[in-house]
Amino acid sequence: MNAFIGTGVALITPFKADLSIDHQALAAVVEFNISNGVNYLVISGTTGESATITAKEKKEISATIIKANKGRVPLVIGIGGNNTAAVVEELQSTDLSPFAAILSVAPYYSKPTQEGFYQHFKAIAEASKIPVVLYNVPGRTAKNMEASTILRLATDFKSIVAVKEAGNNREQYLELIKNKPADFLVISGDDDLVLGVTLAGGSGVISVIGQAFPKEFSQMIQWGLEGNTEDSRKLEARLMPIINLIFEENNPAGIKAVFKKMGYCEDAVRLPLVPATEALQSKIAAFIAQF
Repeated sequence: MNAFIGTGVALITPFKADLSIDHQALAAVVEFNISNGVNYLVISGTTGESATITAKEKKEISATIIKANKGRVPLVIGIGGNNTAAVVEELQSTDLSPFAAILSVAPYYSKPTQEGFYQHFKAIAEASKIPVVLYNVPGRTAKNMEASTILRLATDFKSIVAVKEAGNNREQYLELIKNKPADFLVISGDDDLVLGVTLAGGSGVISVIGQAFPKEFSQMIQWGLEGNTEDSRKLEARLMPIINLIFEENNPAGIKAVFKKMGYCEDAVRLPLVPATEALQSKIAAFIAQF
């Protein structure tokens, strides 16, 4: 699973002013990331506003990214939800051949028990024809998938190859790294913690801010994987202000404000999200100007 060691980015879905998908801008973002060293791309995650993307749009987004990628880096597709049967049906009806893995979010809203998490991902692992990356993000799902459950799944199912851990919980990261099977990857979903996690034995990141600063962020992660603490920490210090800024209001409004300032796309988001406030946009602009 070396394909998922390093820097992955959770791609935005650029919208035009009328909230239709801006496929030209999306292709430009893909090219910007690949040409600046990102190792793999994640499609239709939270940052891609998957909650407000239709099934037809999801196929169109995937087609645009596949075409722009030209087979250069691995692609991961988000397929998850809180209706296990519906997730399994999507897995069975989707052409997964262009993708290296699926990223499947822990069930949200339902707040299952740990056994419920296990049975949900057991069904997904058995249905998926390609590797599965678990996605634990309790800040959005309202329930933490505990390290013991993740490790149980990693041990019981060879097709479950990694976890994107985004609980912002250092202790859980360390427990996963310490007790994981040898070939199981612990990938950070917390941009503010990722370097520490990588230096502690993690496998890198699926990042939000990395797609706007792909060269610097990818270099930081690579140095972290190599154990180069001094240089990687210097880059982390440069990037930390913008990491904090993009999550100040909501994601992906913050990262889209960055891309608007950089000239890649509009900052439009679909309701119930709203664009970044003028105050936040001003702070983002000031950071970019000095960076």
